[in-house]
Amino acid sequence: MSFFKEFREFAMRGNVVDLAVGVIIGAAFGKIVSSLVANIIMPPLGLLIGGVDFKQFTWVLKAAQGDTPAVVMEYGIFLQNIFDFVIIAFAIFVAIKLMNKLHTKKEVEKPAPKPSAEETLLAEIRDLLKQQNNKV
Repeated sequence: MSFFKEFREFAMRGNVVDLAVGVIIGAAFGKIVSSLVANIIMPPLGLLIGGVDFKQFTWVLKAAQGDTPAVVMEYGIFLQNIFDFVIIAFAIFVAIKLMNKLHTKKEVEKPAPKPSAEETLLAEIRDLLKQQNNKV
């Protein structure tokens, strides 16, 4: 089997295609959640703590000198990324929980399989033997 044929078979498997779709949708979902955090959640939160935008939270490690820019630790952006992560993780948790709930409902709704003719015959024999043992 040639290398390219083997690679083509690998790339066309259902799992690989599903994974690629998941990564693309996940990236788009990440942008939506980042926008939710940056534009909807953080402004009221900043207002609650005194009208400060989290992106402005910085710590100057070394001030600017001439043409050399200042060395700044932007921990506000880091905090916003933490909020992004927590919200994304929560949304994924809720989505998986819903999918699992729907999945178990489908399993519960399945009717019990009917016993085969052999199982039915064995059950009848068992019942007859019980009746005979009770009479003795």
